[in-house]
Amino acid sequence: MKFTEIKDKDLKDLNELLKEKKLLLFKLKAKLKTMQLNNPNEIKEVRRDIARIKTAISANNKA
Repeated sequence: MKFTEIKDKDLKDLNELLKEKKLLLFKLKAKLKTMQLNNPNEIKEVRRDIARIKTAISANNKA
């Protein structure tokens, strides 16, 4: 997910997307602990997506 895809969304959509990504991160970490995760790089990507969403939320609050 790129920042350009996120920056045009409104605050409600961003908060919903953030909640979904946090839930996905939780599930990926659980899979990692139980040795079911094939690609551990997915965790890194989801964490970066969460950071991008939080950045877009803070930019929306300033504007």
